[in-house]
Amino acid sequence: MKNQLRSLKNMIKSLPWKILSKSGLYSGDKIPVKFVIEKADWAIKLVGENVKKEIDILSPGSITLSTEPYKIVKSVVHFGSQYMWLNWGKYMSQDNHFITSFFHGKPEDGEEVKIHIDSFLKSVDRLDKVVTASSLVEERLSKWGVPSNKLFKIPLGVNTDLFKFPVDGAKESIRKSLNIPEHSLLIGSFQKDGSGWKDGLEPKIIKGPDLFVSTLKILASQGYPVFALLTGPARGYVKKELSKYNIPFFHIYPKNHADLISLYHALDIYLITSREEGGPLGLLESVACGTPVASTNVGMAKDVIDNNVTGVISEEIDANSISQKVEYLIKMSSEQRKDLQHKARKNISKFDWKIVAKEHWEKIYKPLLT
Repeated sequence: MKNQLRSLKNMIKSLPWKILSKSGLYSGDKIPVKFVIEKADWAIKLVGENVKKEIDILSPGSITLSTEPYKIVKSVVHFGSQYMWLNWGKYMSQDNHFITSFFHGKPEDGEEVKIHIDSFLKSVDRLDKVVTASSLVEERLSKWGVPSNKLFKIPLGVNTDLFKFPVDGAKESIRKSLNIPEHSLLIGSFQKDGSGWKDGLEPKIIKGPDLFVSTLKILASQGYPVFALLTGPARGYVKKELSKYNIPFFHIYPKNHADLISLYHALDIYLITSREEGGPLGLLESVACGTPVASTNVGMAKDVIDNNVTGVISEEIDANSISQKVEYLIKMSSEQRKDLQHKARKNISKFDWKIVAKEHWEKIYKPLLT
């Protein structure tokens, strides 16, 4: 019923603009590319902002961001996620060219996700292009029948001018300012892994908050002085579970995305325990900041990490396997760690937003404008 009401609302919102466009009374603005983002200040909005920022340099006045897709006509429309495309695409004026990003999702994730994917695949005929960030999801979409001439892999990005190695002494200074004990093994998780936008006591299992807690519990039981540094909204479940097992943590939700940089610098390890991912952005940002990463084999992990060389990947999505990979990083010598950090940073340069946005412009938008 909730989905039916939303569909009806979206159809009613879109209808006047379709009619006005068809009758020639409305042609929208003169900016040809519209990147549709969520109002929520989170990953999709961040992607849109960075793509727009760099394309504004390449081709000024060619792209804008929108949270009102129903008003868009006679444009190249890029939905920041397939969920927004399915919510709006079928109701909008058909004089648009439609593109959507598809970051993650597979039928095994549950009945609701399976229904969503079936709906998406039925909608592909109406799409000009589908953009995905990872080789893993690109292969998946191809197997599901998305035509190769519509399917494009363009990674998520990172600002490598901002996200970079810390200066000497920064790590210790940041930890001191956060009152983190000096000899802690500081493990970071910067994400949203609870349902909704409030306390997040109901876990979003796809993001692996249960695995994060279980992994830290195993490491703590082995005598490691584990301390968790958390950012992001809806972290109630993780905080409750960490408290239950007496694992210390500090949760901070910076107002500005760039404020995460100093938090990455404070870490010993950045840990990704998701069961499904689009990137995540934290993977790229932590590597760029020189923080070793341990990740499950999701999203862009294998596109970014050379296993045991520039980070570690757990093929098995369970806490025992993940904790063993974390321990591999812990046991590295100082020289081995430095070697890993510098090799990882060298590899990350190809994911800079300047390069990623240029790919969007040249492969996705520009061909549809000509």
